[in-house]
Amino acid sequence: MAILKIARMGHPILSQIADPIADPAAPEIQQLVAHMLDTLEDAGGVGLAAPQVHVPLRLVIFYVPPAPAAPERYHEAGLDEDSGEVPLTVLINPEIELLGDATRAAFEGCLSLPEMSGQVARHTHIRYRGLGLDGEPIERLAEGFHARVVQHECDHLDGILYPQRMADLSTFGYTDSLRKRQDETDEP
Repeated sequence: MAILKIARMGHPILSQIADPIADPAAPEIQQLVAHMLDTLEDAGGVGLAAPQVHVPLRLVIFYVPPAPAAPERYHEAGLDEDSGEVPLTVLINPEIELLGDATRAAFEGCLSLPEMSGQVARHTHIRYRGLGLDGEPIERLAEGFHARVVQHECDHLDGILYPQRMADLSTFGYTDSLRKRQDETDEP
């Protein structure tokens, strides 16, 4: 088990465009994915991009947990608890196609901006494609939280962090402070 160091906002690797992967089956890619999986599990996130672990390659891993295991993530993303689970996915050289113009704003966090969150508008429906760890093509339609996670992780491959997608920086801050502010406005 190897836990990799996660780059934080301000590190130059997070503003670079990542390079394509020529051979998904290469031993060094297989090892990188294994280490990224260990790192993601240790950090408790739902997704991780290779640039976040200081590797400038077009590779992301993610999953969408079942609603009962993480209802707060669904509520923070503005979704109901019936949103579907997506198993752990390794996506190499991903491409995203935006389907329609519909967007939805919801709070996001990021392992590269620990303890922070902000409201980001993302497309609600996308199609994504890429290669799996075995080199086989993957193509899926995604909506809701699933679409949000994929867009967030793939942004890392283009040197974009979620604050750069925010239209209103007044919704950006420390997660605990934002929750407290929300709780105070929800009180009668």
